[in-house]
Amino acid sequence: NQTEQSIEGQLRVCEEYAKKNDILILRSYIDRAMTGTNDNRPEFRQMIKDSFRKEWNYVIVYKLDRFSRDKYETAIHKNTLKSNGVKVMSAMENIPDSPEGIILESLLEGMNQYFSAELSQKVKRGMRETRLKGNFQGGKILFGYKVVDHKILVDDERAEIVRYIFGQYANGVVVKDIIMSLTSKCIFYKGKPFAKNTVYGILYNSKYSGVYVRANNEVVDNMYPQIVPTELYNKVRGMLDKNKYGRKSVTTVYLLKHKAFCGLCGKPVSAESGTARNGEKKTYYKCRGRKQDHSDCQLQPIRQEYLEKLVINTTVNELCKPQVMDEIVKHIMELQNQQAESDITLQLLNKEKASTDRALQNLLEAIENGIYSTTTNKRLHELEARQVELEKQILLEKSKIAVKVPESIVRQFYKEALTEEAKTLITLLIKRVTVYNDRVEIEYNSPLRTSPDIDGRGFIFSQKVFKMGNYTALVLLKV
Repeated sequence: NQTEQSIEGQLRVCEEYAKKNDILILRSYIDRAMTGTNDNRPEFRQMIKDSFRKEWNYVIVYKLDRFSRDKYETAIHKNTLKSNGVKVMSAMENIPDSPEGIILESLLEGMNQYFSAELSQKVKRGMRETRLKGNFQGGKILFGYKVVDHKILVDDERAEIVRYIFGQYANGVVVKDIIMSLTSKCIFYKGKPFAKNTVYGILYNSKYSGVYVRANNEVVDNMYPQIVPTELYNKVRGMLDKNKYGRKSVTTVYLLKHKAFCGLCGKPVSAESGTARNGEKKTYYKCRGRKQDHSDCQLQPIRQEYLEKLVINTTVNELCKPQVMDEIVKHIMELQNQQAESDITLQLLNKEKASTDRALQNLLEAIENGIYSTTTNKRLHELEARQVELEKQILLEKSKIAVKVPESIVRQFYKEALTEEAKTLITLLIKRVTVYNDRVEIEYNSPLRTSPDIDGRGFIFSQKVFKMGNYTALVLLKV
């Protein structure tokens, strides 16, 4: 209803406060439908981050409880803003800039936290009463059910589909075949064929057995009518826990997956795990031709950590060479300057403002010449409002490009990034890794440095870039 408690109402009050105090608003940070009981809000965190740029002086809130309802988080974030030269101002709470104001502000923050905790307690108590009565608590209704007068009832047509899924799985039919059977009968989920995760979600959900188990182990058995017999549900759940099909977590991450190939037969080199005699689990990269096709390929399996370390160390070694680092940092600085100089948004805003200024000037001249009507008056106000809005947007856009990252920070980030995220490094830079029994050739997506040695395949060839054990890493850069 657009009350003062709504987002739009809060914005209106804050804008009126800013206008009254001659403050220009550069940006609004809005977290819709999110609680103010903690600071885990994207826009709020962005506001704190932006304050380090020191481009504005105030943060205006509708009330202090919009900033935070946790007095400890409030103190921390206010201290951060204060260090950045930013003051928090409340549009609805007249807090004087005096010792008395400090006490008043502290009192308001304490009351906000108290009311927030009290409200949370009341809501939880109300939700519990709703569960005890067996009423629907809101949210997404489970497939196979419907809500009538706050009560959850069985949707007979969809309930039959749920029973069919449970019955089929209990008889040993795999999920993929269950989905194919449903699709062949033109039975869909939200207009599309059932997805595996949807089917598994149904099979794992205890609510179909009439029991709702909450996170705190509270058992609710009077809310969801039973669709699947308890014996059938327990049988399916036992099968799921035993098979773990589709739910098995991958504990080992192979960084060179889909990038490593055998240098002898050309087949992909894929992951393989095994257990040694002493029970130790070991992981390898092994030629798929030798493993699956049983060919006579002579490529020996190579330990996973051995190959990955060789590739990563070689790449980092190349990227950390002074001439490579200088070239990349120089390019980053050039890009930053180009973006600042050729800001398309700023150009468009300036162009529109120039057009608005001309239109406004022409209209004023027409009024001075006696051409005045309700239409010209309306148009005059529209142009003036647009002119003010464009000035704000231009100022905001200029503030975005005003602060440039210095070269020293770029270099520091460059060095840290190389050692922190190996997966990203491999994904972005490495095109192909060819494995032999005595060497590894690494082909990159773009040149890291220049070299006069070019082989017959059109590669820049660098000999013995990095050596580990019996293996030598060679860098191949496509010309």
